[in-house]
Parts: sequence; C-alpha cells; structure tokens
Amino acid sequence: MLSGHTVAQVRDAEERLARETGWDALMQRAARGLADALDDVPAGDVVVVLVGPGNNGGDALFAATHLLDRGVRVDLALLDPDAVHAEGLEAARAAGAQRVDGPGAQRWCLDALFGIGARAGLEGRAADWARWTQETSAHVVAVDVPSGVDVDTGAAPGVHVRADRTVTFGTYKVCSLVGPAADAGGGEPPHLVDIGLGPHLPSAAVEALVTGDGELLRRHAPGGDSHKYARGVVGVSAGSDAYAGAAHLCVAGAQSGLAGMLRFVGSDALAARVVDRAPEVVHGRGRVQAWVVGPGAGDDVDAQLAACLEDGVPVVVDAGALEHLPEPAGVAALLTPHAGELARMLDVERDVVEADPLRHAQAASQRWGATVLLKGARTVVVRPDGTTAVNLSGAPWLGTAGSGDVLAGFAGSLLAGGLDPFDAGRLAAFLHGAAAVRANPGGPVTASQVAAALPATVAAFLDGSLGEVRRW
Repeated sequence: MLSGHTVAQVRDAEERLARETGWDALMQRAARGLADALDDVPAGDVVVVLVGPGNNGGDALFAATHLLDRGVRVDLALLDPDAVHAEGLEAARAAGAQRVDGPGAQRWCLDALFGIGARAGLEGRAADWARWTQETSAHVVAVDVPSGVDVDTGAAPGVHVRADRTVTFGTYKVCSLVGPAADAGGGEPPHLVDIGLGPHLPSAAVEALVTGDGELLRRHAPGGDSHKYARGVVGVSAGSDAYAGAAHLCVAGAQSGLAGMLRFVGSDALAARVVDRAPEVVHGRGRVQAWVVGPGAGDDVDAQLAACLEDGVPVVVDAGALEHLPEPAGVAALLTPHAGELARMLDVERDVVEADPLRHAQAASQRWGATVLLKGARTVVVRPDGTTAVNLSGAPWLGTAGSGDVLAGFAGSLLAGGLDPFDAGRLAAFLHGAAAVRANPGGPVTASQVAAALPATVAAFLDGSLGEVRRW
C-alpha cells in the first residue's frame, strides 16, 4: 500500500528526525538520494536547476555537487539570490556550477523552486519559469513536489510546474497520489527517497492499494464451510425499459464479487431478460445483505431507493438514485458519482469538482454521512471520518459506457460479502481498473469485457499474481 501524508505531518516528522540527526545530515541524505535518482542524466549534458528559497533549493544545490562529480554540467537559475540556501550555493559553485539568468535550451531541468512549503499557484518570475516547464521539450524533474500545486489536496490552481517525473523525500505527499496535481508531477508515483522519516510518521492522510494488498480481500473470501447464504446475498435494483443494458452490466459486476447469491428487482419483462442471460439470478425481493440501486433506473428511482433504504442494510447508491438520497443517508452507504453527478449534488459546476476532487468528495461524505467514491482518472474514496484512498489502477479506455454500472454491482457484492463501504469502494475501484487493463492491455475495452475479466482479476489479486494494473 502506498501512503501519502500532509505538509503538517511531514514537517512534524522532519522536526523529530532532525533532533536525532541534525538538519545538515537530513539534507545530505535527500541530496544524495536526489542525485542517485538522476543517474540517467548523461555526463556532458546540462541540467538547469531552478533554485528557490529554503531547504528545497538546498537539497537541489547539494545534489548538484554530486551531478558535477559525475561529469554532468549544472546551470543555476536563482529565483531570489538573497534568499538562497547559502551553504548549498557555495558548495555547488565550488564544484563547478554556473549561474544563469533563467532556463533556456538545457535538456534537463530540476524544479526546486518551493517544495511543500509554498501556497498553490505561482506568480512573477516563478510563474514564468513554470510556464517554461510546460512549453519546453526538456526533461523536467520536480524536487519533492511540482512547485505551485496544493500539496494537501492534489488541486493545481493557477500556474504550476509540469514535470515529467518527481523525486520525493521520506514519504509520498497527498499531491503525489491525488489528481490533478499528481499528473503535474509526471503521472506515476514519484521516486521515493528514504531519509529515515518512517518511524516518525503518523497514519497516512491518503492511501493507494497495490497488487500486494490481496489480504484485504482474502480475509473475506469463502472458506471450506461456506455456502451461498454465508457468502452474502446482494440485491440489485437497476435498469429500466430505456436502459436495460445497465441491469445486465450491474448484474455481471455483482456476480464477480464475494456474494453467493443475487436477487434482481425490476419489471417482469426486464427481469425475464436478466434471468435469461444470467440464470443464477433470482427475481424478486427477499432478504439481502446489501443493495445496489440506481444504475440505468427509470422514473421510479426514488421509490426504488426508498425501498432499499427501508431494509436498513448497506447500500451502493449510483446514478439517478443519488439525487434522491436523504441527508444523512441513514444506513451504511457507498455513493458512486462521477464528477457531473457530484457537482449536481453539491450545486456547483462540474469543472469545479474536477479541479479539486478530493475536497468535494470530502464535503459530500460529511454532508450525507456516507462513503463517497468519486469516479475519475484517479478515483478517490472518502468516508465521513476523513479516511481517504485514491485509486491508481485502470486505463483511459475505461471511460466507456456502462463501466460505472459494472463497478456499482461489483462494489455491492463486496458489501454483501462483509466489507465495510470504504474497503468495498477502494477494492472495487482497484480491481475494476485492473480488470480493464487485463481485458485489453493498451487498447479499447467495453464494459462487458471489464465484467468478464473481473473474476480472473480477483483470483490473481488473491494469489498475488496480478501483475500490471495501470496503463496511463
């Protein structure tokens, strides 16, 4: 599992560690790790270091001395010569670094303007240099975080650096994992330099599942004495005459999870079609351990939602049912909106949600007293106490009609199997994304293909053989 921390958590851990080692030793660890992470820079090439004030600039300046020892040429662009880390500048100049007025034709760039201590959005010369990183063909490496992003939310308002990759120290930051800032840092999780912070860090502010986290699901998998009722029964109230496909896809997703039985509630005509395609499905209401309601629902979705809530069992609320959800939800609920649906729930514009998804998912989670799974390129899952996960599996091809119906059904099956809404949400998002990659690595995929790939994906996750889960 990958863990990301806030600025305050990192600062506190650094203070604790520095009392043991001293700040100079801490900076030298960071500098050495940064230089080692740049071992692909050929001798003779030129790296321009954008040097801001404070320790972030100091880390890069000391790293420059190691690059120079390897035969790499280094240009130093000082944002404010009066505020630069003096010892670092002296060491870099003594090793042969040259001062320049700003970035230009260099093939490599280190963004060491601000690190985690600055507010989001750059101004003045820093903004000019950040725009250069967005326009240049040079390979840009952010030091700790890309300058100008919101470190604690993953938002990227205003002007900010756009890097090809990031080298971060001690732990991932929230913005290392949560978009859109994570994409400004190169898209992939940063190269992590261990500087000894681990024993001093508290519980993470945000986590991301990886392929080795199968134990989270394995503890709920059927045992030798399991039967269909012991595994849990999931109810699906989805689809309509206009959107019959949503019912099929939601059922297919639900059949790929933990539940041992599935009940479908819908019109007789639609139910006949569902059972014809999936003869294991039972038509009609009955006792269930979780409900899924909303995918492809018709005009009576409010009544469908009310009936599901009356059972008092956990519920996945998706699509059209979201706008009828009471405040608070009143049961253990997992809400699965995309950005447009969450925008309508919160009465804001869609682009506002997309610009700061974590903050808006947190707001909705607290308002409805429910876990919120906000779908997107980096799906976030938030529960009311603030516990947060971000999903890093999937591919751009997963943005296809019906994929959300599969996800809702799958999450409902995990709920029926005994997972709480938060774990059901983050596991469903992770395995759903992984299934899309396995279904057709690097190419188009349909929602039906994702559903078909889910059972084998779950099996591979459980036995530790899942492999690649992200194609972005």
